Amino acid sequence: MTRVVAISGSRRTESTTRTALRVALDAAADAGAETALIDLGTVDLPLYHPDEDEQGDSERLRRRVREADGVLAGTPVYRGSYSSTFKNFHDFCGSEEYEYTAVGLLATAGGGSYGGTLEHLRSTFRNVHAWTVPHEVGIRNASSVVDDGRITDDDIRQRTERLGRVVVEHAERLRR
Repeated sequence: MTRVVAISGSRRTESTTRTALRVALDAAADAGAETALIDLGTVDLPLYHPDEDEQGDSERLRRRVREADGVLAGTPVYRGSYSSTFKNFHDFCGSEEYEYTAVGLLATAGGGSYGGTLEHLRSTFRNVHAWTVPHEVGIRNASSVVDDGRITDDDIRQRTERLGRVVVEHAERLRR
């Protein structure tokens, strides 16, 4: 069975990023995948230190990514890029975790701009040999379209659901 894990780079209690990732995960499950969510706001993950092999939950989280066929990477937009929470987790992972892994990108913006964030994510994932899928989702003014655990805008919801399905499709193609 195809395994898809979502990684939420938000620390907010009422995170629009986490909600959008759950929508994508539900679509991945409907497409036949086994799914799980890594909520970086709830794990023990100290600041990455290159001289220390394992820190906090780092090995358990790396293993979950390594065992996944597909990853949904989601982050809020902070200062035109991804969150420091996501960056810290991403520093723990390398090509061992992402090689032959389909990765779908999602960014939620408080305002109107998310393009730079998606480009930064795409670049860093390519650097660790991940296969970023061509479909990605950016959500402008996310708090106005994400409410009570759902996406209220039909077009954005459909694009987010499609992201989950596309990651499953590409993950199945990449499985060895």
